[in-house]
Amino acid sequence: MTQDAIGAALLEAFAAEGFPARFVAPTTLSISLPGVSDFTADIGNVFAEAGGVPHDELPAFAADFVSGFARGYRRKMAQVPDTSADIRHLVDSEALRIRIYSEAALADPPGLRDSLVTRPLAPGLVETVVIDLPDSIMSLGRERLGGLTENQVFGAALHASLHREPHYTKVEEVMGVPVTFIGETQRYIGCHVHVLSRYVGPARHGALVSFPLPEYLLVHEIGDVHVIAAMESMQAVTRTLIEQGEKGISSQVYWWRPGQDEPAALDDGGVPDLRPVEVEVDHQEKSITPRTAETQELIELWMRDQ
Repeated sequence: MTQDAIGAALLEAFAAEGFPARFVAPTTLSISLPGVSDFTADIGNVFAEAGGVPHDELPAFAADFVSGFARGYRRKMAQVPDTSADIRHLVDSEALRIRIYSEAALADPPGLRDSLVTRPLAPGLVETVVIDLPDSIMSLGRERLGGLTENQVFGAALHASLHREPHYTKVEEVMGVPVTFIGETQRYIGCHVHVLSRYVGPARHGALVSFPLPEYLLVHEIGDVHVIAAMESMQAVTRTLIEQGEKGISSQVYWWRPGQDEPAALDDGGVPDLRPVEVEVDHQEKSITPRTAETQELIELWMRDQ
């Protein structure tokens, strides 16, 4: 069975159920959900299963798969309040959470990002409010804000993400550089960047942080370790985690500059000061190339204090 035939049968079945869909990658669908934002799904396993289905049975196979998807979606929607006024129920029940995405992840289809409750977190990163359902995660549409402000909703989602979800911390040496791993199996770990002062000491020059996967936030407090070695190590471990994991967020390392207090993060809509940094080190040529202006600034600041 060809992949084109399988894909065509699935698209036709989705359309018949009222869920227009399109392929954005060979095995990745973007599915339009009534009343909610579009979302993408990897259906590589469906292609694998359909490969053994006779051609004349393919429409029935596709219809059965999509029918199951539709039942699951409608069951989940039944758990979500129907009116914007019920945003207060979601807040009071601590059902909201914060997820971090790359800007590129919310760029397609056009208008997706604007339809959701999102805000910029750092260059290349956005965070969005989601509803944590018993067996899934659903983005919160902007039309559901009701009488609450964005700051109020973000504050409630951030508070629940920090206090209702488990997390652990561990310190490992990466190429001789201590790196703190904040992690857990849940996908809201990145929000801990809003309260990073809980995880670092005086941090006179701040810290290096990265968001490789939804389950990890990496932190290195800038201090005695040479800042160039620290950046190189953070870059390496971040890229490794993305290569080995799923749903990677970003390979970018950021310079966290201290200053924001927790009330600003939790109640007033503040976001941390995160600047992209990157250094290229050629050990054979013994050359160092800062890739951003902030990288050069950080190196000079650290060197002055040595």
